Amino acid sequence: MAKMKAARWHNRKDVRVEELEIPQPKANQIKIEVKYCGICGSDLHEYLGGPIFIPVDKPHPYTGEKAPLVMGHEFSGEVVEVGPEITKFKVGDRVTVEPIHAKDGLKGKYNLDSNLNFIGLAGGGGGFSEYVVVNEDQAHKLPDNVDFEQGALTEPAAVGLYAVRQSRIQAGDTAAVFGCGPIGLLVIDALRAAGASRIFAVELSPERQAKAKELGAIVVDPSKEDAVESIRRQTGGGVNVSFEVTGVPVVLQQSLEAAEKGGELVVVSIWEQPATIHPNEIVIQEKTMKGVIAYRDVFPKVLELMGKGYFSKDILVTKRIKLEDIVEEGFNALVKEKSQVKILVSPK
Repeated sequence: MAKMKAARWHNRKDVRVEELEIPQPKANQIKIEVKYCGICGSDLHEYLGGPIFIPVDKPHPYTGEKAPLVMGHEFSGEVVEVGPEITKFKVGDRVTVEPIHAKDGLKGKYNLDSNLNFIGLAGGGGGFSEYVVVNEDQAHKLPDNVDFEQGALTEPAAVGLYAVRQSRIQAGDTAAVFGCGPIGLLVIDALRAAGASRIFAVELSPERQAKAKELGAIVVDPSKEDAVESIRRQTGGGVNVSFEVTGVPVVLQQSLEAAEKGGELVVVSIWEQPATIHPNEIVIQEKTMKGVIAYRDVFPKVLELMGKGYFSKDILVTKRIKLEDIVEEGFNALVKEKSQVKILVSPK
């Protein structure tokens, strides 16, 4: 069998680039030659502190696989082979992948599936490889004016857009985004697309502050001022909607306090540990707090907005690397270099 290179998670701080057999599509699948795959914050969490989503002790119920597994779920590529039942795609199509594993496929509220997981975390291949096969419903054609690099940002952009669409934000409203990593910056851009009048970006890193400013946000540096007090002062009592995108326990209370009376907090982060809030902040001020996980039914909207210039790779992508360098130039660089936002990996 022909072989390909792929990066597999074996254990915490143990990701290896190995030679694997090239996967072959089933009747309802397409085979994709991967062009670019982004390193996600959740990939970094798996590398540094996993397993989180990766099944280790028993196989995932939908894939029948457990570690070691190929990583990577933010990817785009070209269709090189199609199964006999495929009707939507042909060889040569340029696609991005919606990498969710759900029991009934991408139907209904599939992101709330009790065994929710992802290509690149639970089996079924992954984007840190030369080739991957996916089900027909997991692929979306890229518009002509969206290239492969931009297409690899569709998945994280979907997280940002879904969070905003699930919020109560209205055109002309104010918002605050706590944390300006890749998802935080994408939330800012989605808020811009939704017509938010003023967006406050709370971030410590000067490099990420600069990116937020590029997107039109008003930067609040919590090392120089009280972020909550600053936002309340500038808005006359707080923003309409606040977004928590850090996963840092102390920030949860701050992001709640930054919302106005009757306002809303949307929690976007995946948490590694518990975090405390004071319930009176919700009760006495009649605030609403809600969570969002991943996305559903937003990939086409993301691609439409990308065609209009939103979620731009020029702002988000800070480094491009080869697959063989993924550990040192990818994972380790994200730990050491706070200037990095999104690193794209090219398998070839």
